[in-house]
Amino acid sequence: MITVKLFAAAADAVGRRSLQGDWTGLTAAQLLEQLQKDYPGLARLAPVLSIAINREYATPDRRLADGDEVALIPPVSGGAPGPAERPLFEVTTDPLSADEIAARVTNPHSGATVVFVGTVREWTHGRRTVHLEYEAYAEMAVAQMEQIGREIAERWPGARTAIVHRVGKLAITEASVVIAVATPHRADAFEACRHAIERLKQIVPIWKKEVWEDGEEWVGSQTGPEWMHRTE
Repeated sequence: MITVKLFAAAADAVGRRSLQGDWTGLTAAQLLEQLQKDYPGLARLAPVLSIAINREYATPDRRLADGDEVALIPPVSGGAPGPAERPLFEVTTDPLSADEIAARVTNPHSGATVVFVGTVREWTHGRRTVHLEYEAYAEMAVAQMEQIGREIAERWPGARTAIVHRVGKLAITEASVVIAVATPHRADAFEACRHAIERLKQIVPIWKKEVWEDGEEWVGSQTGPEWMHRTE
């Protein structure tokens, strides 16, 4: 038996957040094709959907095995314990504190700590936002955040990274994400923090619904894994 998890616009299109079926032996691409036939609302999303199997992005030719957990990943918008036993990588419904998250990475070997705070803005392209709603595939999101932390540690030796994203309903000016990077040297801290937010947008399965005065829509900027853009 295969379990399929759906999020954000994909869940809206199907009308459910999970499905189960005997799709063992199908490739990821064949499963997506079958689900489009069963749920026509998925057709418009199919070109931009990524597929994860057992919480890792999968190529279209990956074959499914009994017991696999598959996730359909629409375009997204965004470890070791730190001080006070808080994790470095986290998805939470709690309000975010930049100071508290920065404290998770600051250490005696760091000469600089750079913090990025993403907040909910009121106006986008002349359209007034009332509030945002964030949703995440939490288990995979944390795993992808941990990957970003490893990338940073390899590229900037001595770096320590924390990424915490909030989900649920957020009002204007509230913080949706806080990224803190501590490094021995200040230039590295700025560069690593920028790398973290760009990678967050690319690979971490978190979505936002913009709720305007006259409507609402799931939006995102994820381009998906590299294999999705190959032309052969």
